[in-house]
Amino acid sequence: MINDVQLTMKKEIKYSLILFGFLLFAFSSFSQGKTTAKIGLLKYKGGGDWYANPTSLPNLAKFCNQQLHLNLSTDIGEIEPGSAELFNYSFVHITGHGNIIFTDQEAANLRTYLMAGGFLHVSDNFGIDPFIRKAMKKVFPELDFIELPHSHPVYHQKYDFPNGLPKIHEHEKKSAQGFGLIYQGRLVCFYDYECDLGDGWEDQSVHKDSDENRQKALKMGANLVQYAFTK
Repeated sequence: MINDVQLTMKKEIKYSLILFGFLLFAFSSFSQGKTTAKIGLLKYKGGGDWYANPTSLPNLAKFCNQQLHLNLSTDIGEIEPGSAELFNYSFVHITGHGNIIFTDQEAANLRTYLMAGGFLHVSDNFGIDPFIRKAMKKVFPELDFIELPHSHPVYHQKYDFPNGLPKIHEHEKKSAQGFGLIYQGRLVCFYDYECDLGDGWEDQSVHKDSDENRQKALKMGANLVQYAFTK
């Protein structure tokens, strides 16, 4: 009969093996330029428009390929939080304006993914704040979003952002803030609030952003991808 200690050890071994796979996958993608690395868009339930900003992630992937010398696929996968396919993605993005609901199974699967080395980027497309906080509390009941200091490594990858998260879109005349969920010392989820990085990644014709703002958004996005693949 398996006792609680043995169950805990089995879980830890499982997470360690998955984490090793993630790190090996990320390293090979960075160092060898193989066309295997993928970024995904989280297709959640609840009524929110998870599909907002359709050109954003392909543009981010192209920018990272050019500037970070990666070979990310520009064919962006739409993945459900409860799917085993989630573990095929090193970087997952979530956006929208409305409600987000995770079932118990989806929350548990997303938690395992993040504990095992995955990375989630949340982009506030204006209105997502109360919903994402509630949804992620179901994933990590023991964690709260904390504002990251400007010295955090996510702001100092290939591109340096000494003042923290850049302001891309104006919504309520609030300062842009970068929040994070930290699990066992590692940033597993980055949440850009009152910034709207995803809008800044879209084709210029969509929001008519200036070249300067689009470059800021893409550079910060590249920092997130680089951090996710190497930390």
